[in-house]
Amino acid sequence: MEHIENVNITKGRFINPLDINEFRKVIVLSSKIQRELFKNEESIGKWVQINNIPFRVVGIYEEVNERENNRAYIPLSTAQQSFSMPNVLNNITLTVRNLSIEESNVFEEKLKQQFAARHNFNKEDNRAIYINNNLKNFNQISLLFAGITAFVWLIGIGTIIAGIVGVSNIMIIVVKERTKEFGIRKAIGATPGSIISQIIMESVFITTFAGYIGLVAGVGLLEIINKYTPPNDFFRNPEANLQIAIATTILLILSGTLAGLVPALRAARIRPIEALRDE
Repeated sequence: MEHIENVNITKGRFINPLDINEFRKVIVLSSKIQRELFKNEESIGKWVQINNIPFRVVGIYEEVNERENNRAYIPLSTAQQSFSMPNVLNNITLTVRNLSIEESNVFEEKLKQQFAARHNFNKEDNRAIYINNNLKNFNQISLLFAGITAFVWLIGIGTIIAGIVGVSNIMIIVVKERTKEFGIRKAIGATPGSIISQIIMESVFITTFAGYIGLVAGVGLLEIINKYTPPNDFFRNPEANLQIAIATTILLILSGTLAGLVPALRAARIRPIEALRDE
């Protein structure tokens, strides 16, 4: 049970075969229960009562999963004797290592066949035996989150494209309003490359500045959520990954370059004479 439940003993020990065989009244508490019962005092060797039956604390465990920290463990034989529990097996928990989804399905099928042959029932009858394959459940949840991630990427790419088009249109208007400026610069010796680089730099500045405002706002929102959301197993410690922030910066620069490319090329093709005639 200790290995299946992935219990991490921090003090004392877990239930052992001798406890079960001798019907010992011992108990292993979670760190959460230990703090509630004993505060900061030493609890190993002390007694707790369950339905007026004393149990001696022999171990303290720490569980990563917050929900599991509400559990305490006692020997099965002691529980059956002390609380008049029937000698009936309702479920079996087991764990396997390094199996793929296909291998776990084969293992599940063989397990059903063995139980069906031994107890004379149809292995397809879920009322006789039901196996909850956590690896299969994990794969289904992973596929669900992969779909959500793909959807978020689709929305993000669409937003970026819309932003590129918007900034490009703004820069086209800017280039049109500054036609005379570009014409004068070209008349006094400015090269098309210098004009293109200027427009692209302005476009990159606009997209990067606007993008960083959104990035800072997003990080601030995550911090607010992290501060005021109660801790739970399904949603904890929301944060912005540093690699994602760096990738976002590179993406903003590339987006600004693409957004300013067409207006920059248009500005580079302006003829000085036509620009000076422009009103």
